[in-house]
Amino acid sequence: MHRITRRRFLGNSLAAAGAVAVRGRSHGATLPTPVGSTRLDQFDYGDVHLLEGPMLEQFRANHAFYLALNEDSLLQPFRQKAGLPAPGEPMGGWYSWSKDFDPPHNMTGYIPGHTFGQYMSGLARAYAATGDDATRQKIFRMVRGYAPTITSKFYDGYPLPCYTSDKTACGLIDAHRYAKAPSALAVLAAATDAVLPWLPPKALNREEMAARPHPNIAFTWDEPYTLPENFFIAYEISGDTRYLTLANRFLQDDTYFNPLAAGQNVLPGQHAYSHVNALSSASQAYLVLGSEKHLRAARNGFGFVVDTQSFATGGWGPNETFRKPGSGDMGKSLAETHASFETPCGAYGHFKIVRYLMRITGDSRYGDTMERVLYNTILGALPMQPGGKTFYYSDYNNTAHKVYYDQAWPCCSGTFPQVTADYGISSYFHSPQGVYVNLFVPSRVEWSRGSNRIALEQVTQYPYVPEATLRVHCERPETFGVHLRVPQWAGAGTRVTVNGRPVDAELRPGTFAEIRREWRSGDRIEYQIEMPLRLEAIDPQHPATQALMAGPLALFAVDRLDGRFTRAQLMSARQRSLGSNQWQVKSATDTVTLKPFPAIAGEKYRLYHDVSS
Repeated sequence: MHRITRRRFLGNSLAAAGAVAVRGRSHGATLPTPVGSTRLDQFDYGDVHLLEGPMLEQFRANHAFYLALNEDSLLQPFRQKAGLPAPGEPMGGWYSWSKDFDPPHNMTGYIPGHTFGQYMSGLARAYAATGDDATRQKIFRMVRGYAPTITSKFYDGYPLPCYTSDKTACGLIDAHRYAKAPSALAVLAAATDAVLPWLPPKALNREEMAARPHPNIAFTWDEPYTLPENFFIAYEISGDTRYLTLANRFLQDDTYFNPLAAGQNVLPGQHAYSHVNALSSASQAYLVLGSEKHLRAARNGFGFVVDTQSFATGGWGPNETFRKPGSGDMGKSLAETHASFETPCGAYGHFKIVRYLMRITGDSRYGDTMERVLYNTILGALPMQPGGKTFYYSDYNNTAHKVYYDQAWPCCSGTFPQVTADYGISSYFHSPQGVYVNLFVPSRVEWSRGSNRIALEQVTQYPYVPEATLRVHCERPETFGVHLRVPQWAGAGTRVTVNGRPVDAELRPGTFAEIRREWRSGDRIEYQIEMPLRLEAIDPQHPATQALMAGPLALFAVDRLDGRFTRAQLMSARQRSLGSNQWQVKSATDTVTLKPFPAIAGEKYRLYHDVSS
């Protein structure tokens, strides 16, 4: 048996930036300035334009779907609780009030209105990316329509007040930041007043939340530990110190961030998506407060996810739960569940924490993990269906298939439009030194250096063709760096040329390769990334249970599910043709087709195999 070494992601390998104390501010004062230092900055949504390709196709489909949602139906749960006329058809599923709610037997009416804010957030981000006025006007109507429904009575008997108020806050924040909705901040303040009596005194964990008195004894866990991120952002955009106080109040330091900062892996047994999402709160604590402790917690926590909890696809959390390292539970899950990775929610949370950590550290390896999740999970999600049918779980079971969730409008229907709207801002970063190319996707990014307007346009069929061409457009010659992410898996054949000539750039895997020169309009970068095949074991307790990888792609067998291969057979896999989304493996008796996740439709498939020497 060849020894398979699982990839390692060193979450605490870079020195943290220095801490700075934050000053208190009063409502209406000059807006606070973030004090945690960053190495990279994020582009605005309107600076990055996706070009024709699967990411733009998925974004457009989501944008159109959510733009068409009936506003009366969206507002109905809030109007009903406020005693207002509530026209429109009920959304159904988790979203509408229902006397049939009987967890876990019937989840209809689980958390009414829970994704309203996320739909508004996704639309606000889509507006910022496209400038579509119909989208902006819909956001304005959603804010105006929600305002008169706000009442503290909404949360009386409500199972998850923290969860839903946090999503609503996100929507109102994004309506203000990206669509400039005139009353969004005032509505946010009223919505915060309404939920405050129902919030716990501190960031209780799920077990502590479920133990509090509730009308329904089940499914009352709630997630107060995710609240600080949006409270910090609300403080930053409003200057209202009440939000800063609330953000500090709900930092879950005692049982989560303090041990993570000390290097203790406290993830096992925790709900997966919400605890990855909480790492974004720790990142905001660093940016706003300059807290090195919270930066260490975010980096160490994310490192534990990648090192000990991730499948070859980059997904994590079978049955939405982190597993104990050394237990072999990741391998056991392949035969025990079809709920392997909570895909739209998990991808959204993964992309978000990666953007924070890339900005703060400048470490390209965070982008490697985003790339895995992009190509192996969210780009393969089934599209939203009328009536709220949603793709929820990626399935890595040994007899796997793609299905829709059985209840309408679950949580993943809220994060799906958010993550696809974030594709553009996840693709590039910038600094005074230049532009950083994180994802190799058909796109165009634009920025200014002084009065010089510059654009970098990327044409690629990556990862099915392992190369990207980037063309510079500028009004006059300008000197800056173009930094290309060199994936950790990149082979020795990785090459880069400018205008057809090799350049002297250090193409070291796991770094950004800088090409600094005076650029002229029409200059062309051609980047070829060698994508060697490799095998990755599911966990150390199942060393022979391996997935085949081609660069960032996990390859799934689709026409033979017995899972028995030799290492030599899998390592001889060949792409049918350059640009094809199919690979073939020849065994002693037949030829097996393997596909990446986005290429799989209704067929059954298998990710991990029993590999012999």
